[in-house]
Order: sequence, then C-alpha cells, then structure tokens
Amino acid sequence: MSDYTIPRPVSGDVVDLILDDHRLFEALMRDLRDSSSDRAAARAAFASVLIAHGEAEEEKVYPRLRRKDAIDAHEAEHGEEEHAEINQALLDLLECAGTDTQKFDDAVEAMNEVLQHHLTEEELTILNPAREEVPEQERRDLGAAEVRGRHLDEGVDAETVRALVERARKDGLLEDEG
Repeated sequence: MSDYTIPRPVSGDVVDLILDDHRLFEALMRDLRDSSSDRAAARAAFASVLIAHGEAEEEKVYPRLRRKDAIDAHEAEHGEEEHAEINQALLDLLECAGTDTQKFDDAVEAMNEVLQHHLTEEELTILNPAREEVPEQERRDLGAAEVRGRHLDEGVDAETVRALVERARKDGLLEDEG
C-alpha cells in the first residue's frame, strides 16, 4: 500500500490553501482512475482531505465571506449543497468493496463529475470575490488550516461520510433516497 502525504499547512492565505487542495484532489482523482496505482491508498487519502477541506470551508470560510459581503447567502448555501453532493459521491466510492471493478470505475467517474463542477464554480464565484473583497491579512486569519488539520486528525471512514450525508439530508441539502 502506498502512502500519500497530505500537506498540512498551519497558516496562509485561505484562497491559496483552497486552491492547493483543489490541485491535490485532481492529482488523487488521476490516481483513482489509474488501474496501476494503489487505488485503495488514493481513495483513503482523497476521502480524508476532501472531508477536512469541505468541513473547514463550511465552518470558517463561507461564514466569514458572507459577513464580508464577498458572497451572499445563496452562494454559501449552494456551496454547501455541492459539498453534500460530493459527500454522497464519496460515500458511494467508499462503499465499493474493491478497486478493480466496474462499480468502482463508475463511482470514480461520478465523483469526478460532481467534484470538477464544484471546483470550477467555487473558484469562479467564491474565491475570486474573496480575493477582491477580503484583505489578505483577513484571509490569512480565517483559521481554516487549523480546522482542516483537526478533521484530518479525526480521520475519515464510510461511517463518518454517511453521518455527513444524513446530516445534509436532514438539513435539506440533499433529497431523501427513494
């Protein structure tokens, strides 16, 4: 099993930190698509950083950007809805018993689709306004790296993601199954 090193910055401009994670997601997605890579290790690293990233954004980034009028309530809620969709796709990926099946490949493709949509939209509608409306020192002081690190320390498994998906359903961010 390969080990993936997940960067653990403790400070920095939140826009840069988010963009660094976005590039990490893309690299891990390439490994998830590559049948010669250690897909199980890539899946575990991807799940850990994806959940830590999303939770940090929802806890620290989106609320601060709303207070600074860099984004409105709709944009923040839309970002949370997309995180919920990503978490559902992640749960589907984590529930695949093996990494050498068509089911796994299909789950990777579904994940890539919702992830790429979110990354593009977030970079255009949330990060650009953050650069323009929030001074750099405030972007450095958001505390998102600390929250991200805490979530990385807690670890992620299918049960963790299932609980997040259920919370999103309860909050109306995802439609009920069936």
